[in-house]
Amino acid sequence: MKLKTIASGSKGNCSLILCDETRFIIDMGVSFLALKRSLEELNLSFPSFTGILITHNHSDHVKGLSALLKYTNLDVYIPEEMYDGLSDKVPKDRCHFITDTFTINDVSIELLHTSHDAPYSVGYIITHKNKSIAYITDTGYINRKILAKMLRKDAYLIESNHDEAMLMDGPYPRFLKERVISDHGHLSNRTTAKYLKDLVGDNTKYIILAHLSEKNNTEELALQALEEEHISKDITVLVAHQQEESPLIEV
Repeated sequence: MKLKTIASGSKGNCSLILCDETRFIIDMGVSFLALKRSLEELNLSFPSFTGILITHNHSDHVKGLSALLKYTNLDVYIPEEMYDGLSDKVPKDRCHFITDTFTINDVSIELLHTSHDAPYSVGYIITHKNKSIAYITDTGYINRKILAKMLRKDAYLIESNHDEAMLMDGPYPRFLKERVISDHGHLSNRTTAKYLKDLVGDNTKYIILAHLSEKNNTEELALQALEEEHISKDITVLVAHQQEESPLIEV
């Protein structure tokens, strides 16, 4: 199973999950042409993908979705509760409504219900051939039931949005600061590091820190938070960027 981020941040989010012949796009917050170019560099094309998963309906996750559906035959896999927020972009006959646990071919997917200021938002645990990736961004916190589902995965893509001091001392107006730090906002570096300290296991190979704020965070601060929690030195830690694709990792 392979994972690659195409873009990650407040201006656009998009990732690829490759499980042999079953392949998914997660979110479409980039342009159709940008994603097309990225796929071509990997010697991939849209017809080789099974479909697209959506985490929630905010623009930085779906602004390229209408164009993707216009120029490809891909279908969208979403919980039915998410559809009203996407109905202007997704014809109903292009949707597969998914439950909390479902399978596509030989890939098992479990929804992680997140806490965000969107009508409905989720992350995913994706399992293929006894390897699992936890994929979770855009959430103000992760409750205990969800954390229990995320234990001991082979890789984590997880939000590390802001440094708390940078956010509170930074340029955002007060209402926006309160939104970011709320239970329906985004995870801070410190909170993410504390979660990961309890989540990672001996089999964990990769951590990708995602959705870093350009104004309220730095790569160095996000990595420092993990170091302060003594996250295993045997784990490769990567930082996803807004304008730069991540390496293609394999678990």
